[in-house]
Amino acid sequence: MREKAEVQSRASVGVGAAPPLLRVEDLRLYFRTTQGVVQAVDNISFVLERNQALAILGESGCGKTSLARAILRLLPRNVHTYSGRVELDGVDVMPWSEERFRKEVRWTKISMVAQAAMNSLNPVLRVGDQIAEPLMIHQGMDKQSAWARAREAIQLVGVPVDFLQRYPFELSGGMRQRAVIAMALVTNPDLIILDEPTSALDVLTQANIMNVLKQIKRELHKSYILITHDIATSSELADHVAIMYAGQIVEWGTAEQFYPNPLHPYSQKLMASVPRLREERALDFIPGRPPSLINPPQGCRFAERCPSKFFQCEQEPPMIEVRGGRLVKCWLYR
Repeated sequence: MREKAEVQSRASVGVGAAPPLLRVEDLRLYFRTTQGVVQAVDNISFVLERNQALAILGESGCGKTSLARAILRLLPRNVHTYSGRVELDGVDVMPWSEERFRKEVRWTKISMVAQAAMNSLNPVLRVGDQIAEPLMIHQGMDKQSAWARAREAIQLVGVPVDFLQRYPFELSGGMRQRAVIAMALVTNPDLIILDEPTSALDVLTQANIMNVLKQIKRELHKSYILITHDIATSSELADHVAIMYAGQIVEWGTAEQFYPNPLHPYSQKLMASVPRLREERALDFIPGRPPSLINPPQGCRFAERCPSKFFQCEQEPPMIEVRGGRLVKCWLYR
């Protein structure tokens, strides 16, 4: 049984209905290294509707950022395998040339807020020039018109217009993060990929950034893919949740289903490691460490760390539907 058929059949649209904003099928991205081939993204499938936010959760190194780069085709030189299907508004963009993809998709229909805002900004260019640049490159705007749009974008994220004249090192961490979000918004894309948008920020600044993102989603009807290992942050924004482990999605469901009742043993361990304000209980942890993606184990990739391991786990589990359309990659629900 193929994961794609399981995931897609549960999320398909009706006859005559508009296609989903994004449909990913059997997406694979492997990297060539001196030690072997890293299977960073291995047979990923999901659907994202318009004005929806998908939170992708998992430990560091599970392939979350690689998945984002595979969707946006931001690939390094050491790619070994890049295959699958990525549909945008019902059109498969995987066969497109790099030039056509850059002009019609990247930063036009899909933009990205990369992790570590300071590394995303050029320290010797003014913030306004960097926010306006995508408009001049992708939409052919003149500098004056692009700057006018940049003023609107920077105000939308709660930054004073005069900050456009400043350099990145003159801004605080929270202001830099808002500037990068403005850069992602300025071309008015349908989908924004957020890679750890609140990492390295204090709790108050994190809350402010999340409030900005929720306001943008509500008022501009944007869709998000939120990549994070911060479960508390993801719950603020997510409509759906996908749990990644060792390059694969092991659980999928709505936020209302997942947060109070995770199903996969890995998801349960993740949720048990988060402190609760209104609940007295000891925190749990996940024993061991994630498997190598160069030579992932046969069968269930979580089996060696799973407290519920049994003989069937020697075979790779399919994606199984349980409890009202939820999907979980675990033999316990067979």
